[in-house]
Amino acid sequence: MGHTDDSSSDVAYKMSASAEFIWKVRVYYEDTDLGGVVYHANYLRFMERCRTEWLRALGFEQDVLREHHAVQFVVVDADLHFRRPARFNDELDVSAAVKKHTAASMIFHQEVRGPTGEVLCTGEIRVACIDSATFRPRPLPREILREFGG
Repeated sequence: MGHTDDSSSDVAYKMSASAEFIWKVRVYYEDTDLGGVVYHANYLRFMERCRTEWLRALGFEQDVLREHHAVQFVVVDADLHFRRPARFNDELDVSAAVKKHTAASMIFHQEVRGPTGEVLCTGEIRVACIDSATFRPRPLPREILREFGG
């Protein structure tokens, strides 16, 4: 399945699925608009990458989930609130925490924080688990549900 055990060198500790996960990203020139600030759509990209790294830290690779379990994750709702701009060359902390989960979906609370820790953008993102072939809803793999204690 691709699940990493506690002794793996890829993950230094056993992360809890419900704990806040933080991923660092640097703002590149390509991320900015004409005004030199991060273009609004790129916050969604940062959040997407953070959720991918959250899964990876738990020991799950999305390609392995698709190939061996025939599941994929899709965003079905995204509610973002922009508070302050991020600028070229800023190092940002992007967080993801599962706020709620059901058998076939997860709601993440996500934040993008600036270099001094100020919240720049917040988001509530609902991600559904779907069958790779039919694109119909499907329960989360048992291995992932186990990470939530279920």
